[in-house]
Amino acid sequence: MIGLENDAPDASKFISRKSLSDSVYDALLEHVMQGEYPPETALNIDALARDFGVSHTPIREALARLESTGLITRAALRGYRVAPFLSGEELSDLMDARAAIEPANAFFATARASAVNLEELSETVRQMRGSARGGTYSEMSEFWFADETFHRLIAELTDNLFLISAYNTLGGHVQRFRLFAGLGVTDADSAIDEHDAILEAMIAGEGEKARLLMAEHIGRVNVRVQADRKAFVVKEDSQK
Repeated sequence: MIGLENDAPDASKFISRKSLSDSVYDALLEHVMQGEYPPETALNIDALARDFGVSHTPIREALARLESTGLITRAALRGYRVAPFLSGEELSDLMDARAAIEPANAFFATARASAVNLEELSETVRQMRGSARGGTYSEMSEFWFADETFHRLIAELTDNLFLISAYNTLGGHVQRFRLFAGLGVTDADSAIDEHDAILEAMIAGEGEKARLLMAEHIGRVNVRVQADRKAFVVKEDSQK
């Protein structure tokens, strides 16, 4: 069980920036993404609070946020646990859900995007180009956050609470980037080119083109995520 003093990573070094809740969230996220909290590991709130040197409240808030991404699960009488990796079928279902939601987001966002909004989207693409693409969380986190921010900003630009809520419940980015531990970002150049094309359509005010390009992007990501998972399984098997 994670949270016991003799087996917990040194969490205290992370509690130094942002709000306390954000810092705890960042630390827990990194431990899960790095595999320091392996799948099915029980996460005890009392023990985590001791290890992090914080009260129960920021621990509960961080675990609830992680539960919304699918990285953490909660069951009655069992508490929180690190979720297992998604199966190939589950990843396919996740990408099908993204394919149903995100092209519509791009279409509606195009009509609402201001010059400021478009510059914010452009900045995410620039960040992706300049980010490291290595296999550790610290090496890939900047790329991941920029990638996720691009898609999240588009969802928010729809100004549709139902579409935004649907996007936020998917957790698609965090589930996929969990596979990159040890592999590095395998499709950076393709992702950047595809984001660029979507952005250009939005700048031109071509909502239907943006929708089609987003659909193509999600379809290509679906192919790549299955390849990522196969590579991850091979790597895991080789280490057993």
